[in-house]
Formats: sequence, C-alpha cells, structure tokens
Amino acid sequence: MMGGVTGWCAGYLFQRVGKIAATAIGGGFILLQFANHSGYVQVDWKKVEKDVNKAKKRLKKKANKAAPEISNVIEELGKEKFNKSQHFDYSNGIPKMVGEEKPGIGGELLLGQKMRPKYTVFPKGEGSDAPSWVAFDKQVLCFDAYFQESVHEKREEQFRIRRCKIYFYLEDDTIQVVEPEIKNSGIPQGTFIRRHRIPLPPPYDDECYTLEHFNIDQEMVFYSRTFTITDCDAFTRNFLRKLGVRLNSPSTTPKDPYSTVRNQMQESMKPLRPFERLDKLKQFLDHDRHVLRFFCFWDDSDAMFGDPRELTLHYFLADDTIEIREVVQANSGRDAAPMFLQRNKLPKTGAVHEEFYKDCDLAIGAVINVWGRKVIICDCDGFTKEYYRTKYGVEDFTPVRHRASPGPRLEKKVPPYNGFGSEEDSLCSCQGLMPKPPQKDFRKMMEKDRHGLDSNVLRFVAKMITDSPVDSERKFIISYFLCDDTIAVFEPPQRNSGVIGGKFLERGRIKKPEQELFKSELSEFFKTQDLFVGAKLSFNGYNFQLVDTDEYTFNYMEKHADEASPASDDRLTTFVSHFPMANISTIISKMKEICDTKLKEIKKCFVMNDPTSTGVIEYAPFRNLLTEVAEGQLSEHEIMTVGRHYNIREQHKTDTDLLVSVAQEQLRKKTFESFLELADFFVHNDRKKYCLVHNSL
Repeated sequence: MMGGVTGWCAGYLFQRVGKIAATAIGGGFILLQFANHSGYVQVDWKKVEKDVNKAKKRLKKKANKAAPEISNVIEELGKEKFNKSQHFDYSNGIPKMVGEEKPGIGGELLLGQKMRPKYTVFPKGEGSDAPSWVAFDKQVLCFDAYFQESVHEKREEQFRIRRCKIYFYLEDDTIQVVEPEIKNSGIPQGTFIRRHRIPLPPPYDDECYTLEHFNIDQEMVFYSRTFTITDCDAFTRNFLRKLGVRLNSPSTTPKDPYSTVRNQMQESMKPLRPFERLDKLKQFLDHDRHVLRFFCFWDDSDAMFGDPRELTLHYFLADDTIEIREVVQANSGRDAAPMFLQRNKLPKTGAVHEEFYKDCDLAIGAVINVWGRKVIICDCDGFTKEYYRTKYGVEDFTPVRHRASPGPRLEKKVPPYNGFGSEEDSLCSCQGLMPKPPQKDFRKMMEKDRHGLDSNVLRFVAKMITDSPVDSERKFIISYFLCDDTIAVFEPPQRNSGVIGGKFLERGRIKKPEQELFKSELSEFFKTQDLFVGAKLSFNGYNFQLVDTDEYTFNYMEKHADEASPASDDRLTTFVSHFPMANISTIISKMKEICDTKLKEIKKCFVMNDPTSTGVIEYAPFRNLLTEVAEGQLSEHEIMTVGRHYNIREQHKTDTDLLVSVAQEQLRKKTFESFLELADFFVHNDRKKYCLVHNSL
C-alpha cells in the first residue's frame, strides 16, 4: 500500500518536474514502484495530500542545494493559476495605471504586499461549504446606537441625542441605519442610511466595514457622523461569541434634553375623558349611521339680550357622542353658526369621575345639562320613536309644547293696480326694492305644450247670444290652450252669411266680467273649470254659449277629471277640480240624490222607449229624460258624459273588398314581386294556422 502511494507521488512529481527532477532525486526506484502498482491501488486522498506536502518540503530543502533552474521548477509545484494581473485601465476616458496594489502571477502577493480581505472572513466549520449569501441568508445583526447632533440658536437645548438601530447583513456585509419614529419629534425619521456597503473613514476609505469592526461600546464613523454602539440583541451576542469575539460591557445612552422636557410636559397634562380605553368595535359596526334626533328648547330669556332658542340634538349610537345644532329662525337677527355643540361625549356634571349621557337618559320631557345650560327635550323623529319603542318599550311620545300660541297674522296691504303694465307686474314691484318680472309656471308650460299629435288644446263650438238675427246664426271655435291658460276665438267662414270669417279674438288671457279694474287683488281669469258644453261665457262684452266640442276634448276632460289645483295662491288646503263636469263619479252621486224621488217616472220612460226589453235606448229620449228629471241641476256636458260612459260602441267589421284593393295596389307598385314576402308575413303571424290575422297587423 505504501509503495503504491509513493509511486503515485512520484508519478505526480514526474508530471510536474520532468525527467531532470526525477533523475536528481533518484526517481528510478520511485517510478518502478509506481509502474508495479499503477491502476490497482485504492488511495486515501487525505493521506495522499499529507504525503504530497511532505514530499514538497523535502524537495524544497534539496532544491536549495540544487541548480537554479531546478529551484524555480520546484516553486511551481501544485500551482494551477499562472495569469498576470491587469495594470492598465481607463477611468473616465483617461488611461491610468491601476496595478500598484494588484497581486503577482497566479494571485500571489508580491514582496511587501498585505492581503486585505474585501468581505468578512468566517472560520471554516463542519458541514457543507455553502457561499455566504446562502449560508447567512436572512440573518442580520442588530446593534443599538446613538449619535449626538448639535442644535444652534436655541435656549432649551444645545444638542440632541438621536437613537438608532444599526443592521449588519451577514450575506453581503451591507449596513443599514434606521431611526425609530418618535411622536411629535418635528424631524424626518425612518431609514437614516439606506442599505449598502459603507466605506471606512479616510485614509482607509478604499475598504469597507466588515464584521471585525463591530463591538459594543465602540464608536463607528459613517460618512463623518459618529455612532456609538451601546448594546445588541441576543442573536448578535451569541453569533459574535461563537466567532470568538470578546464583547464589551453594554453602555447607557445619554439623556436627550428635549425628550426629557417633553416627557415632563406630557406627565403634567391631564388625560382626555374617558380615562380608560374601551373597545367598541361591535357597537360601531352594529349602529354605524344610526342617529337619534331630538327637538329641544333652551330658554335663555334671563340673560341680557337673550331669547328662547330652538335646538336639534343628534345622538350617535355608534360611539355615544352628542352634537347640538341651533335652528335659526328667519329674521331672528342671529348668525347661523354651523354648530352649537361640537360632537363629543356630553358629561352630566363637571366632576372628576364623570358620567356621560347615554341613550337611556334621553326622553321627551327630560332636562339635560349642556355645560350649565338647561335644555328641555320636546320631541323626536320617527326613527327615534321606533328605536325607543323596540329597545325600551316606550309608547308615550307626547310632545312638550314650548312655543306660545302665534298671534294674529298681519295681512300685507298691497296698493291697488295703477294701470301700468299687467297686474302681476305691478304686484311684483310692490314685493321688494328691486322690481322683478313675474315668474311664469315653466313646468306647466313644458308639460302641457304640444307634443306630437297631442296638442293640449281644448276646442269648443260656440254661438253668440244676441238679439240680432244675423249674429245669432254665426258659429265660433273657442280654443283653450292648457300650457298658459290663454283663449283664442276663431270664426269659420260661412257662405252667404254676410259676415267675413277669420280671427275673432286674439290669443290671450281673458278676465271674467263684472270685476273692479283698479283693486289690490289680482283679477280672476277664465280657467278650465269654466269651459264645458252648455256654459255661457262673456269675452270683452260678447256673450257666447258652448254648444259642442270635439272628441279629443271629451277624451282629455274625462281622462284628467281627477286633477285639481289650489283654490287660490294663499296655500289653502281646498282644491278645485279642473274638469268637474267630466267627472263621472261626481255626476253619478249627484244623479242618485236627484232620482231617488222619481224612480217611477224613470222606469216608465225606459219601458216606453224599450218595448222589446233589449236594455238599450236611444240617446235623444235618454237626454230628454235627464233634462226633465234634473230640472236644471245637470248641465248639458254632464248629461253627455253620462251618455258617453254608458254608450254601447259597435264593433265595425273589416271591409274585405277595401282590404283586397289596397293590397293589390301595393303589389302593383312593386310589379307583383312581393308575393313571397306577403306569404311569409302571414305564416309568421298565424303560427297556430287559424287562417286569421289581427286587425292591427
């Protein structure tokens, strides 16, 4: 076995040194031994390494006595790198010599050079030879440190002590300095020095800090700022002890004058109420945006220039806080403050151990203390009533009367109409110092204006009431425009009447007759409730009687019979129907009162006009019957409305001949090429194959 190892060493030396070295040391015997055992020996490499080192030492000793060329060859035993270091390079475009501190051939140090490790050198331990960025991943050393900063031109402090944390990352020797944030410090805090490799102070600024430079109670200079390390954490202490570093004793951090004064001020301050912190997250989540509203009253009449105040109290169920707003009346002479009491918890008294108002303390009639002011709760809204009814079972919510009975309302006297402009214009000039034009009902004008085929114009046929035989035969069309309550009168021309037709009265609002001209109140104009069949109207001295109307007017009046408007502009609760003569329900109730005493006459008339008992009579005898029975209590329009309501409308049959002629005409226009389209249309709309289609198609 030893002969094999010796032979291997001799073979290795023979490869590196050559024949000259082998002859010089008598290598014939060694080569012979190697040849006898080559390829058949299992070698222990650790023993081989020891034997090789011993052989190299012996060869070096003999080489000192040997020739110079043999000595140089022996120095190269075991070398694998023979490269030369680069001595010339470009720096900012300028050629420069950079090889003054570079090593020699193969990375060996030259004479007088000292090896400076760029990174921390850790002792070799047992286990795998993993690189540092893998072995020390996410392992950081933490040191407690501080630095002193001078403060100029300030009496309270001449310097300031700023505490910080120094983090040393073992994986790449980077350093990070972080200053913990202090409340109300007034300076930017956080990352003081970002993570990177920090160079040593001059004249060694070509090197960077490594782990060997760190120890407790030691000063570190980072960019001309001196940091004093006072202590480290447990992991850092154990790690440095395993490396054999003797740690110094921890030191204390000097007191900061400003922080000391600040702490004394905070200790002397009284804490805000409540003293203890209560977790009310559930209450906030359950009652967020739930607010109880109470209407309160505060009598401040005893104070100078004081008067009663109306307040609105809001109780927030989410955090039991209260805010109060003042209800400022118009022309009260007070400024509308945004808030009477800011939202906060309201204490019952001013004692140190204070109790605050809860929802159970608030009720109608209760008197609460609002910082010395007695406020009476008079009423609450619907949500608050439902809350107290559900949670506390309260049923009595009788409000407390705090207002005095209002005095008589003074009527504003308006001067009479002076004749200049319209009456509305003159009235607006009396309502303020700055005259304004009268406001029209713009919404009504937009809703009742013409929309397509819907004209929103009521047209009536009228005749003139006069003793003149010529004028009594004249016919007029009275148009009422719903958008602005204006009326226009038109006379259609008639042949051989002796009267030229055309526009009889320009469109405009028409006053009712027999009204005083110069008065304080506004004049009354003709409205929709004044126009119906049988009505007698007077337009500027001409008397008309409405005798008929068109189908559109009948339908419109019957459709909008339930519409109503206030009786006047003083906001009274009474309303007047727009079309009372077309309201069938009102007419039927009126007919019941009239016909109760004349049932026999009505039945007799029905039997006479319906001898075959079909249940249907003509409109003419029906009209004569209602006219005779009502004795003037029913107008002509009301009788026509009843007749239209109970009218039996016959369904007109489709004229097949006309339909066929129209179809043939349309087909002829397209040269009889649309038969297939017509057949597809019938098949599509007659899916059940009845051979019938609807009239609307």
